[in-house]
Amino acid sequence: MDFSKHLQKADEAMRRRQWDFAIEVYQQLLNLDADLAEARGGLRRALKRKHEESKSGKLFRAALGAMPLGAARTLLKTKHYDAAAKQLENYLASNPLDVEGNLMLGQALEGAGFFKSARAVYEFLAEIAPANAEGLKRAGAMMQKSGDVMKALEYYERALKADPRDQDALKARKDLSAEAALKKTNYESVQHSRDLLKDKDRTQSLERERRRHLTEDELRAEVERLSARFAETPTDVDLMIQLGEYHEKLGDYDAAAEFVDRALSYKKDSFELASKSGDLQTKALKKAMARADKAGDAEKAARLEQELLAHETRDWRRRAALRPNELPLRFELGKRLMRSGELDAALSEFQRVLPEPRLQRDVRFWLGQCFQSKGFGDLAKKEYQRALEGSSEVDERAKEILYNLGAIAEAEGDSGSARGHYARVYEIDIGYRDVAAKMERLK
Repeated sequence: MDFSKHLQKADEAMRRRQWDFAIEVYQQLLNLDADLAEARGGLRRALKRKHEESKSGKLFRAALGAMPLGAARTLLKTKHYDAAAKQLENYLASNPLDVEGNLMLGQALEGAGFFKSARAVYEFLAEIAPANAEGLKRAGAMMQKSGDVMKALEYYERALKADPRDQDALKARKDLSAEAALKKTNYESVQHSRDLLKDKDRTQSLERERRRHLTEDELRAEVERLSARFAETPTDVDLMIQLGEYHEKLGDYDAAAEFVDRALSYKKDSFELASKSGDLQTKALKKAMARADKAGDAEKAARLEQELLAHETRDWRRRAALRPNELPLRFELGKRLMRSGELDAALSEFQRVLPEPRLQRDVRFWLGQCFQSKGFGDLAKKEYQRALEGSSEVDERAKEILYNLGAIAEAEGDSGSARGHYARVYEIDIGYRDVAAKMERLK
């Protein structure tokens, strides 16, 4: 069943700060599909935002949720996971930032077999409790279960930063590192190290594949060898990925993208392959643009630039769809949407990302850019000024913000304010854009 329209409705409610309505929609979706990760993650964010704006006291909120939490503990012990998850959602409705409650919810969802929902909860837990080793380990386990080895490794690394002596995390990191190495060098089909010793030719072949630096002739020889194997086993996903890697090293990005796309057709939910495909197509278009520029074909270069912009927008839409709870991906999507002229869609993405503390300054800058492009100077100024708050030095981003504030003031006929903003840039970087000329004109 397609829930995209309902999710859009909930997201729109979030943008309008209609927390109760968003919560209601997410809860309705989870009643229909308890393993809908987008709804589970969205519910976490909506409850968090409502909680942050709530004036009710901590003790009152804890009292509201104490009974469901106690009941959930009993249900977990007796392996009534579905019922436990419902009780925990009741508890977290009034205590959304409770670390133990979120951890128990993830465990209940795992027990019930709702692994996508569990992953969304653990990802949220990693955001609100970045030093909670147990939550980070569970997030890593869910990533590993979904086949995302690199993301799983990232979570286990974070768990070890929180608790360097955690034996479970150490073992998981060791196993995952080995798995990642095996995948990269195509060791998966070899079941035991003794097989490598018995098969000398196979060992030499794997050793060649593992070498980091190959000459062009060696790369072409590897492509020829792997192509022969691929002709015999055309559904071998690992061969597709390896052929893509070698074609990329040879600079044939179109061929590389073709092999990665083939692999992606077998692993449609692979974020890594989707990202790789997008990156390769970006490289292919940039290479074609460079050739057009070198040939003096300005018309073709301009057309390819538009193709690149359209491709990057599609690419980052796909990445964000595969991992809807990862706000940095949505931030990158917002930037592409703005560059392609989809200002309202870009604003929507930036507003969704705004709660992420690590991105707030950059997000406010891009929000300001959007508002400025739409002609809403007052809103742009607010975002630019917020982006400057807490900044102790005038770095490149601050210079750009001050320059834009000067441009808005100029457009509004406020020469004094415009000169004041430009002056802050001029006094530390006289060569920044045309700020020197503007200072001369406004003196």
